[in-house]
Amino acid sequence: MTKRYLVLEDGSIFEGRAFGAESASVGEAVFATGMTGYQETISNPSGCGQIVVMTYPLIGNYGINRDDYESIDLAINGLVVRELTEEPSNFRSGMSLGDLLTLKGIPGIQEIDTRKLTRLLRDKGALKGKLTAAGEDIDIDAVLAEVQGYELPTDLVSKVSTKRPYPSPGLGKRVVVIDYGIKHGILRELNKKDCDVIVVPHDTSAKEILALFPDGILLSNGPGNPEDVEGAVDTIKELLGKKPIFGIGLGHQLFALACGAKTAKMKNSHIGGNYPVKDLITNRTDLTSQSHGYEVLEDSLAGTGLEVTHKALNDNCVEGLRSEKYEAFTVQFHPEASPGPQDASYLFDRFIQLMTASNRKGNSNAKTY
Repeated sequence: MTKRYLVLEDGSIFEGRAFGAESASVGEAVFATGMTGYQETISNPSGCGQIVVMTYPLIGNYGINRDDYESIDLAINGLVVRELTEEPSNFRSGMSLGDLLTLKGIPGIQEIDTRKLTRLLRDKGALKGKLTAAGEDIDIDAVLAEVQGYELPTDLVSKVSTKRPYPSPGLGKRVVVIDYGIKHGILRELNKKDCDVIVVPHDTSAKEILALFPDGILLSNGPGNPEDVEGAVDTIKELLGKKPIFGIGLGHQLFALACGAKTAKMKNSHIGGNYPVKDLITNRTDLTSQSHGYEVLEDSLAGTGLEVTHKALNDNCVEGLRSEKYEAFTVQFHPEASPGPQDASYLFDRFIQLMTASNRKGNSNAKTY
């Protein structure tokens, strides 16, 4: 058994067994509630910079397969589990979770009390933490001082966004996706609708985007604080009213900022599946997949021209918006799922209907739905 420690900024110390990479890692510890979908969770770019704690006790039992990646590289800084399955059993499995983390240079720790850790994070909120190097004899005071002095990075989007534009061709509507850390599931859903997709870097100008002659623009999910994404708000402001806009995750938050609303860090992140969300327009309730640690503040929406369309039933936070002036709507959750329930996939159809109606009218100055 090779020891490894998780040291949190509040002084909490968890001793367990190392797996994955032997190196140390520092990040923000958060918990994810999904019973399945660990491959999608660890490959979701929205998790960049995080040490993810899986609340379900048995992780890795169906291994890693070629189909369930949400990005080519893993974005998380570390993984915490109660029990790791080292010999997975599933017909799709190509390698074990531990082997993948070793390959990608990401440390993991197992055999700790994840229930205790989850309760701690639930009560105190996300905490900075460090996974020590495998087998390292640690100076607790020195590690704790390092963790407490660690400043969370503000350049997360630039780390996960594409560096060059690339196409995902189709014969339908032209959609330009601004990549703040896009999940592959979003591209899959657009491709299912035969959209002609062009993915562009997060810092692409509005002029360059419009020069691609889009029928619509999708603002993708991504990691971190929306206020840290330099230039994004100004770009979205320039795009408002030019073409229909659909925002997901971080894109929802950035859209709200561009319209004059405010965002704030949540005490408890929403990471996992089966989060109930009510559509206030249709009175429909969907179970949704989510991955966010920031939210749009409802009391900041006055005078912005934004209407709340979705609310979380667990904590009443804002989960969807639409513009009263422009053809634009956004959701905080993931309608593409990956992992999680697919209740909200109809929102992609709504986006296509919006683009079709906009093309028919020849303008973008109408309500969304």
